[in-house]
Amino acid sequence: MQTQVGLRIDVDTLRGTRKGVPSLLALLERHRIKGTFFFSVGPDNMGRHLWRLVRPGFLIKMLRTKAASLYGWDILLRGTLWPGPVIGKKSPEPMRRAATEGHEVGLHAWDHHRWQKEIERMDPATLTGEIRKGYELLEKIIGRPPDCFAAPAWKVTPEGLSALEQFPFRFESNCRGEAPFYPVTGQRCHCHPQIPATLPTYDELVGRQCTPETYNAHLLNLIQPGRFNVLTIHAEVEGILCLNLFDNFLSQAGKRGIGFSPLGEIYAGTPEIKKSHLAQVTAAGREGWISCQAPLSETCVNLEKLPQ
Repeated sequence: MQTQVGLRIDVDTLRGTRKGVPSLLALLERHRIKGTFFFSVGPDNMGRHLWRLVRPGFLIKMLRTKAASLYGWDILLRGTLWPGPVIGKKSPEPMRRAATEGHEVGLHAWDHHRWQKEIERMDPATLTGEIRKGYELLEKIIGRPPDCFAAPAWKVTPEGLSALEQFPFRFESNCRGEAPFYPVTGQRCHCHPQIPATLPTYDELVGRQCTPETYNAHLLNLIQPGRFNVLTIHAEVEGILCLNLFDNFLSQAGKRGIGFSPLGEIYAGTPEIKKSHLAQVTAAGREGWISCQAPLSETCVNLEKLPQ
């Protein structure tokens, strides 16, 4: 029996949209695979992350992953000296093409950088406004309402979950974890199911647990039959510099009997959706906190609760 992996594709930047998405669409077509694309559609201000170089953890990650060559200087400087371009207006065609070619298409963010850096300080009205701007522009681009959402950098708050409930999303993918669940924060159970990412990303593993040369074998060994598997890739990484590496990964996965599906398909095949708490945790290989399904299990073995 084939092991199925949910394929989540995050698109954070204008470069990833213009260059990475078309390359990934061609590659996935060649392998006869469909996935779920989550698009950032508003201003590309990702270069503002450079200010985080003063923080040791972020600087170490940038050096470990050789970020300048991995992402490109146009991404690293975007939005630093002038407002970033609105991605959905500058490059809507790759988003439209992903939907036309039968991939699941969801919203990642209006302003990826702002959500990632300010989510804890956003009031409900601001959160709703950010989501609505992205929702309406993506709907205009693909010709239908996006029916799923994935929070940038796996960061979401109870207020963010409540704001997201105002939109008819079929599911969300805002966190790390082990299986689909309804998130509980405080005494409240939120109504949109979560489909968590269960596998680590390229930038979390390379330079820590493996090299680019051993990455594919390492990641393939983490995919376990009988478990819920969701892999997150990035258009800026697997769609550009690591495209050949990802091509090889898909080929090797096929030889092992591993298949890939959109998140909505693997969610639909889940027999029972339970409730779980949603916690803020730290993760090896990532700077800052992320949201994670709790209680933690071996899929979150490297995560530790943040101090209260």
